[in-house]
Amino acid sequence: MSPRALFRTFAFLEAATWAGLIAGIVLRGLDVTDALVRPAGGVHGFVFLAYCAVTVFVWLNQQWRPGTGLLGLLASIIPFATVPFELVVDRRGALSGGWRLGPGGARPRGVFEHLQAWVLRHPWLAIVTALVLVTAVFLVLLWVGPPVPRGAAG
Repeated sequence: MSPRALFRTFAFLEAATWAGLIAGIVLRGLDVTDALVRPAGGVHGFVFLAYCAVTVFVWLNQQWRPGTGLLGLLASIIPFATVPFELVVDRRGALSGGWRLGPGGARPRGVFEHLQAWVLRHPWLAIVTALVLVTAVFLVLLWVGPPVPRGAAG
């Protein structure tokens, strides 16, 4: 999978899970049901974390300027903004090409490029490791729970 295909997939999934979460919140607000908010929120939270990880991974590979990468991360917290962001960076050519540090590619420099090169050379082990790490972060965030408004804690 190319950097473009990976980023495009997660940009779409992040926006789609926003739709599910917003639909659940609307149904709760209309007193139809609140049963969808928790699962939709959980799926969205998981995909949000995965999108952020993919954004940093592609940012490193494509050697985006810091502003572009930060804007990609910011897009994840604005409903549906990941898709227009993806379209713009794709039109600008910022998603073109293959994996720069993949097997037979450029020599990695620095800690982050060495990590990315390892991931590209051991994709299945990296996927399992990433899933475990994202799941661990997700579970910790579920355990911590949502923010409590001031004055509501007790």
